[in-house]
Amino acid sequence: MRTLIEAGHIIAYQHGGHRHLRGGVIVVEGSEIVHVGRSFDGTVDETIDAKGMVVTPGFINTHAHLYESPLDKSFVEDKGPRQFYGSGLFEYLPARSAAGTPDTARACIAFSMAELIRSGTTTVMELGSYGHDVVGLATQAGLRAYVGQGYRDGRWFTSDGKRAQWAWDREAGQKAFRTAVEFIDEVNGKANDRIRGFLTPMQIDTCSEELLRKSRQQATEMGVPMALHASQSVVEFNEMTRRHGLTPIEWLQEIDFLGPDVILGHAIILGGGSWANYPADDIAILADTGANVAHAVWVFARRGIAMESFSRYQDRGVNMTLATDTCPQSMLEALRWTAVVSKVVDRQTEQATASDVFDAATLGGAKALGRDDLGRIAPGAKADLLFWAGQSLWMTPLRDPVRNLVYNAQAEDLHHVMIDGEMVMRDRTLANIDEAAVAADLQRAGEEMWSRLSDGDWKSRSVDELSPNAYRPFEG
Repeated sequence: MRTLIEAGHIIAYQHGGHRHLRGGVIVVEGSEIVHVGRSFDGTVDETIDAKGMVVTPGFINTHAHLYESPLDKSFVEDKGPRQFYGSGLFEYLPARSAAGTPDTARACIAFSMAELIRSGTTTVMELGSYGHDVVGLATQAGLRAYVGQGYRDGRWFTSDGKRAQWAWDREAGQKAFRTAVEFIDEVNGKANDRIRGFLTPMQIDTCSEELLRKSRQQATEMGVPMALHASQSVVEFNEMTRRHGLTPIEWLQEIDFLGPDVILGHAIILGGGSWANYPADDIAILADTGANVAHAVWVFARRGIAMESFSRYQDRGVNMTLATDTCPQSMLEALRWTAVVSKVVDRQTEQATASDVFDAATLGGAKALGRDDLGRIAPGAKADLLFWAGQSLWMTPLRDPVRNLVYNAQAEDLHHVMIDGEMVMRDRTLANIDEAAVAADLQRAGEEMWSRLSDGDWKSRSVDELSPNAYRPFEG
């Protein structure tokens, strides 16, 4: 089937970058774009009138934890122990994870599908433990998904709330690694190749050198991407320098882990930056090795932590991508906060421009995945398209569509979403998801998780002790 899209504004791809096409057309045949231009003289089976809309490529979200992130809401905000430098990794996340169940995970994943599509994600990378559920629900929703089954041979914990500790189980790590490899073989290419697998050793400080070297070799042999949490907290940074006398990034370079197929989340606490206060040039290593960075601005900014800075990484040649990581799982929010926080850090308004962050959310993600058929509107690219209101409270007046999207648009401005040539959302209604049902299921999952939080907390604290509500209860 051949579909003609007539659009008021198109962010099209030409001469190696995005271009603003006013009053143009896109022709989609099957799952691919076959023509982009000012007009089309061929025959078509269907015409979509988007003359009052802005059509952009879909966003590529390079770091997500769909099985748990929706349950960050009402729990992790405004909290961050100072002894862990504001990070919630060592106290809040273990308690939440211990309180979770397969049912709460499935509720989170189902909800995430709706949240992602409604805010513009057309491709997501999931780092988690419930890969088969993600594959099934992404297939049903129509989402494009890279899915990794996380593995590690260590874990962090705190026994006293004062210091982070690590425990190791090498045999369990090797078993989980083999399972992750088998999972990729099982799911790669499903759903018309919308589903692909990747390797994800979970955290640099919870993976042994042996496991990371083995992962590096396996990723090369299989030709799949690899994702790893690294340089994501001051605690982790200090632990890695204690173990090796090197920054986390320096150590990854020493063991030959880094390369253009590696996506690091979050590479924000670096040697050479003020957070670690450790002299090194980690940004140069990232640029020289071609490693990619998945920048999830909000998960850090809400704790008062900022990358130093998004523009600095870009300017020095690091391929930057954008991600959500936590809630809200909105790439629109990721675009906006990335631009604004970088401007604040640099004290420079002409850095981290709308085009810079838009490129990261589209072309940067595609490059990290080794895909020249994603993140762009061009012949031969996959038909992953977002249809935005051209006239709304947030988008009017419209002169520069990308600036309006980055600095003003809301999720409600996204009217239609096409993935792989199929409309998965039309007129703000999801085609394959019952929004009310997934929201109700998530509420139940939250209440179930909150009731059990004390089971996983080192001090057996309740949810109200760990994370008191913003206001005290009304009396009487």
